[in-house]
Amino acid sequence: MYRKILVPLDGSSFAEHALPLAVALARRSRAGIHLVTVTTPITAAYLEGVFIGSADLEAEAATQRQGYLEAVMARLRERIDVPLTGEVVHGEVSSTLCDLAGTGEYDLVVMATHGRSPFGRFWLGSVANDMIRHATLPLLLLRPGDEPPKLEEEPDLTRVIVPLDGTKLAEQILEPAVALAGLVPGAEIVLVRAVPPVLPIDVAPEGMETATEAEHLLREMEMMQRDLEREAGTYLNEIARRLEVRGLRVRTHVVVEDRPDEAILHEAEDEHAGLIALETHGRSGFSRLLHGSITDKVVRSAHVPILVHRPVMAGSK
Repeated sequence: MYRKILVPLDGSSFAEHALPLAVALARRSRAGIHLVTVTTPITAAYLEGVFIGSADLEAEAATQRQGYLEAVMARLRERIDVPLTGEVVHGEVSSTLCDLAGTGEYDLVVMATHGRSPFGRFWLGSVANDMIRHATLPLLLLRPGDEPPKLEEEPDLTRVIVPLDGTKLAEQILEPAVALAGLVPGAEIVLVRAVPPVLPIDVAPEGMETATEAEHLLREMEMMQRDLEREAGTYLNEIARRLEVRGLRVRTHVVVEDRPDEAILHEAEDEHAGLIALETHGRSGFSRLLHGSITDKVVRSAHVPILVHRPVMAGSK
């Protein structure tokens, strides 16, 4: 269960697309929502020959942000009945938000991956990207649409795609995914593991003495492929059993694909998923599955919300 959800805003309608999802989760978990917007340091300037100190500029920016935040909160209070608070904080955006997320007051961060305003910007590759890499809380990220956000919308989170790669690090996404899926009656978790195709060995025709030798090589590769898929299926089924005894609906699917990001995106589309949940790290013996650029590619391309979690490494505190 969530106690309090942190929602960063930057003054734009793009960033406010995080609100309907945050509101829906807060209602279902009886959690509070804390809105935060960040003012950044401003350099002193001359305007039409008049010197304006940085303190004056920053005070003006803070006043504008406060007015914006109060307007958003007033609009929300007209439509929702969950505990709602907000604050304007000062500092560098990414580090300030990561510090807030690490205070222990919040259980989840919900934010849009794009958004622009006269005050500042959120976009993947900067603030959201930094949060993915450094925030200690699970992040629920979504791409905003062009239309204004609709607070009354109930997101469809009944099917959650959870990619795994066989490592304990990647499995750390399971608890955050279960916590979220547990708020949705009848939700189903689909565990996915991608295995690479066994590629034909490039052997020149003259290198093959007989057709029988070529057939034997093909059979060997087919056996290797089946073994990979069987091993992946056994692993997923074991994870599924552990979740099913907790009363969860779980399915498993092994995908043959040498690009893990494509496998994840295709699975989400084929399953009509409402959410993808993945760790930001995780490695298998074949390739990096959920590390760095893979996460970025999925977040950039997915048309459904992404629950991202940074795993706790062995020996870390």
